[in-house]
Amino acid sequence: MSENKVKCRKILIGCTGSVASVKVPILVQEFLNIDDQLEIKVVSTENALHFFDQSHLQVPVLLDRDEWQGWKQMSDPVLHIELRRWADLMLIAPLDANTLAKIANGICDNLLTCIVRAWDMQRPLLFAPAMNTFMWDHPITAQQINVLKTFGYKEIPCIKKKLACGDTGYGAMAEVSSIVAMTMEVLNSAVT
Repeated sequence: MSENKVKCRKILIGCTGSVASVKVPILVQEFLNIDDQLEIKVVSTENALHFFDQSHLQVPVLLDRDEWQGWKQMSDPVLHIELRRWADLMLIAPLDANTLAKIANGICDNLLTCIVRAWDMQRPLLFAPAMNTFMWDHPITAQQINVLKTFGYKEIPCIKKKLACGDTGYGAMAEVSSIVAMTMEVLNSAVT
């Protein structure tokens, strides 16, 4: 094996039940366009699937039901642990208010939150919040964002715009190009 061979870098994208999940296919495609050495897997909550068709993605999409399909006995692999081992970086985009609250409080009741709870804290985890403006403005949101930051997770700040519900204000997920740029910057500095 050549010492000059480029290491394949692995990004695990988590997506949650925000309307911003409509951008997941675009996000995945942007990563694939930017670097042909990237390997990507998507972990989706059931609610996120309301906003995109998983069959249109060119990468594996893992769901809650996949967690225990391969496990039959004590020596079998556990998916949330295997995904944590596999990934060089985790990106949660979008991170909805519900999953933000779960992670901030240590709740791990689905595949995505189990991965986060079992995450190797030496590896980067980025999150891009996305929720209604009034949810964003609620005082508990800032507290929960700060909790994630104290864990060492990196926020990709939301932006202000007219939301799908018609409200205008902060809470919209960052633009896909900004998410990709920040993720690649962190990945390039973390993986050598």
